[in-house]
Amino acid sequence: MSVLADSVAWITGGGSGIGEAGARALAQGGATVVLSGRREGALDRVAESIRNAGGRAETAVLDVADEAAVRRVATAILDRHGRIDTLVASAGMNLPNRSFHDVGAEGWRRLVDVNLNGTMHAIQAVLPAMRERRSGTVIIVSSWVGRHALVLGGPGYNATKQALVTLSHSLNMEEWRNGLRSCVVMPGEVATDLLGQRPSPPPAEEMARLLQPEDLGRTIRFVAEMPPHVCVNEILISPVWNRAFFTEAPATNG
Repeated sequence: MSVLADSVAWITGGGSGIGEAGARALAQGGATVVLSGRREGALDRVAESIRNAGGRAETAVLDVADEAAVRRVATAILDRHGRIDTLVASAGMNLPNRSFHDVGAEGWRRLVDVNLNGTMHAIQAVLPAMRERRSGTVIIVSSWVGRHALVLGGPGYNATKQALVTLSHSLNMEEWRNGLRSCVVMPGEVATDLLGQRPSPPPAEEMARLLQPEDLGRTIRFVAEMPPHVCVNEILISPVWNRAFFTEAPATNG
């Protein structure tokens, strides 16, 4: 029996891409998954698919930039299930016009609010219950640019994704004493809808050579299933055909 059996996982950004793949993988392992995101229709589609496959899935529409709403969703999950064993903080975004020349104050604020503040809101919302149980896993989805800043990521995406790496390590430095652990996952290019926001999206033949969402789903499940005394601090993962190694303006997951 999987160690995820009867556990509860909350996935932000669960309506598509890496969050969706992580939710599917955790549900296959036996977890009850709660999907959050801004698009109700997308959440319902993923939840129904998981249930049709024999898993357990619920939804909660949420903009992670809204701290009060994040806390309400976390409280509702805890009231319903009594626990949140795994948080997958996957909600994230980038801007089509993302360079210093193009990004404005409003776009910058939105990047910070969603990518960085939204992750912090979710972590702060689950920590009290995890501390009380002295058990919990946080998985933060960053990006290849969290380790290697790239021109095409843009300053806002690069900065927020690198901040997530430090946020995860800071969580481990403080919360080890409470039995908690965090892993930051830094994927290179993943064939998700997010790539369509790029100024020049990759063609289909190149998308097929990138990481696929299910690859990240397996990665997330691997981390969540580790024994409670094990902390996988970070994972830097990329396709073998890594365009960051051979293009002048290499692409990122955003």
